[in-house]
Amino acid sequence: MATVSYSSREIDCKLVYAGPGLSGKTTNVKFIHSQIPSNDRGKLISLATGNERTLFFDFLPINTGTIYGFKVRIHLYSVPGQAMYTDSRQLILQGVDGIIFVADSQRTRMDANIASLRDLKDNLKNTKRRGLSLVLQTNKRDLPDILPTSVIKKRLGLERVPCIESVATDGTGVFETLRKANRIVMRRLHRQFSLALDEKRG
Repeated sequence: MATVSYSSREIDCKLVYAGPGLSGKTTNVKFIHSQIPSNDRGKLISLATGNERTLFFDFLPINTGTIYGFKVRIHLYSVPGQAMYTDSRQLILQGVDGIIFVADSQRTRMDANIASLRDLKDNLKNTKRRGLSLVLQTNKRDLPDILPTSVIKKRLGLERVPCIESVATDGTGVFETLRKANRIVMRRLHRQFSLALDEKRG
């Protein structure tokens, strides 16, 4: 759930990149951090988690507008995908506003995608989170022996979820995915603030 700072007139939102190990979550976050002007972003923090890393930083997006005079600050996280790091994932998913699920498009990684999404759903049940924004990114579209995006969506049961194809190593689809997730979160925040204001007036 987004948090509101009345002193700084900012709303803090949390977007998390999830998915199986080595699907491209870290690559997405590092690319985004490298492209945002230094004045508009925080330091990229990296925490070692076995063979993977948890990355996070915050930034003020440009051209997203304000919500009732409040700027929206986005906190981006990647979560470790390997099965043994469930505790780390549950901690990072606390208070999440939107999730970008990074699926590995390689045919041999489809089972890992399915297992990772199942684990994500289980972790979200433990956070008792509702009304979550989800975007699917099918990554590694430049590699041989990849599945069609339509097949990935169907096997994951995410046919109705917004989906962006990507090659995160060169930035293809990275900001498109982020913008899609950000727009969905912003729309929900507008609705929540409108309802809150209506309750106060009523």
